[in-house]
Amino acid sequence: MQKRLRVVLASLLFVFLPFTRAGAMHIAEGFLPARWAGIWWAVSLPFLIFGMKKLREIVEEKPTGVKILLAVAGAFVFVLSSLKIPSITGSCSHPTGIGLGAVLFGPWPMVILGSIVLIFQALLLAHGGITTLGANVFSMAIVGGFVAYGAYKLAKKTGVPGGFSVFLAAFLANLATYIVTSVQLAGAFPASEGGFFAALMKFGSVFAVTQLPLAAVEGLLTVLVFNFLRSYSKDELAQLSEFQLGASSYEG
Repeated sequence: MQKRLRVVLASLLFVFLPFTRAGAMHIAEGFLPARWAGIWWAVSLPFLIFGMKKLREIVEEKPTGVKILLAVAGAFVFVLSSLKIPSITGSCSHPTGIGLGAVLFGPWPMVILGSIVLIFQALLLAHGGITTLGANVFSMAIVGGFVAYGAYKLAKKTGVPGGFSVFLAAFLANLATYIVTSVQLAGAFPASEGGFFAALMKFGSVFAVTQLPLAAVEGLLTVLVFNFLRSYSKDELAQLSEFQLGASSYEG
């Protein structure tokens, strides 16, 4: 079982990594005014502190198989969020990968995993930045994770089939990340005419053309990976306190 998980992890890193590109929709280094960069760092810090506590509990209390599963979730975030998808508007978009880990482990560990990925990308891939890390962490690792987890739990409570619940989690996490990023940019750079809301429409429309289909593709890919893990990692999944899909409750 652990061997299969290691194969998945290696495949994500060494098969897809050579095709990744830097420079997608993480807010770039130095782009935000210092005041706004500081605000988003301050907002994200409490989530980082509590997220570290929850991640430490998993590392200290869970067996090796669960830790490997956690690494797979982190690798999934890294690979997907490093992909650069050109937009016909002249910009680019990328998936986030947050939904899978949020469904499996809950939102708090994904705050840290997402942050680690963002730090790595900022330092080694020139993707995002350190001064803007607080803003990028908030949009992708925090809001993305909580939206994914909330959407998944709500879908399950309302009787939505398991596969579609996972799809919704990944789909909505992706869209939420870009909506929050648009809000962050609009707040920092309001339009001269129309202010915040005009800027929000401008930034949001830049990515709308590509983001909806991209979110759908990410949702489908997340379901495929989730189904693979569910088939070959049942013992590990059963040990996750956040995992609520037992064998008898997952349909589709």
